[in-house]
Amino acid sequence: MSRTLVQPVGQKRLTNVAVVRLRKHGQRFEIACFPNKVLSWRARVEKDIDEVLQSHTVYSNVSKGVLAKSKELIKAFGTDDQTKICIEILEKGELQVSGKEREAQLSSQFRDIATIVMEKTINPDTRRPYTITMIERLMHEIHFAVDPNLTSKEQALKVIKKLIEHFPIKRAPLRVRFTAPKPNFTGLMEKVCEIEPSILHSCEERLKDVQGRVEVLSVSAHAEGGSSVEQHDNVEVPKAVPAKESDVVAEISETMQKQSISTEIQGNAQGKQQRRCKECDVPMDDKLYREHCKSGWHKHNYTRHKNGLPPLSQEECMVEMELADSKKDLKDYDF
Repeated sequence: MSRTLVQPVGQKRLTNVAVVRLRKHGQRFEIACFPNKVLSWRARVEKDIDEVLQSHTVYSNVSKGVLAKSKELIKAFGTDDQTKICIEILEKGELQVSGKEREAQLSSQFRDIATIVMEKTINPDTRRPYTITMIERLMHEIHFAVDPNLTSKEQALKVIKKLIEHFPIKRAPLRVRFTAPKPNFTGLMEKVCEIEPSILHSCEERLKDVQGRVEVLSVSAHAEGGSSVEQHDNVEVPKAVPAKESDVVAEISETMQKQSISTEIQGNAQGKQQRRCKECDVPMDDKLYREHCKSGWHKHNYTRHKNGLPPLSQEECMVEMELADSKKDLKDYDF
């Protein structure tokens, strides 16, 4: 039986590490972080720096365990405070990923781009969208390569333009509703139709002159069941007595207040500890709080909180986000 003498090592082995690297003043600085925590920190979901950093230490090379010299830190960052430097590297540095992780990220983004292209385009002969498999095959045929520095929507715009040049494919039309008052103001004229995205702005300008408006019903209108879009010409809207805006606002506020009160009563009745989200002004359990911080509702209210705006309810937030996405889509794909 062999006996092996194990020598003690005065080193702390770093395993399962995500490295963030920053080059400044010709020097390389690295920090060791926990995997999947860097993106959470940059998305403002994780706010505890100790949950992100494996150690408050700046390295020249994490894999070899070489620490950065104090002179180099002062020259590059103007301070030798390790925590402050770690936060700056965490914010501005480049996250190092393995080849398999990078390949998985590019594959996922390629799929996202293909999905956007599928939703925004149709076959001009059948007026139906292509399948995701066909879109991916067409993207390979035009030798499209994913750029990790650009968003999926920006790259989808370029892909659509290239596909239109080489294949029978076109932008899906917009389904809109035009509303304008009659000359004698006894009613409204309304028409639902499909238009090309490129003429939407000109239609809005023309309807403004007659006190009309354009309402986008669908950003991408696809044919369903072989039937075309139903068009209504000169349909009179029944004269209904509209509710006063103040009454509607008061009713919505009262409903939201009742929902908030009922939520607090249920939480107290169950005896669970409640945490209130400052950005959304909503109480919730500790278990749900972390999941809530990852939601689009919280991120949207976080942006509004930074701009000094009041928080929105979940329903109001969803409506505002959908309107913002629709406007951005119209701006991005206006060609």
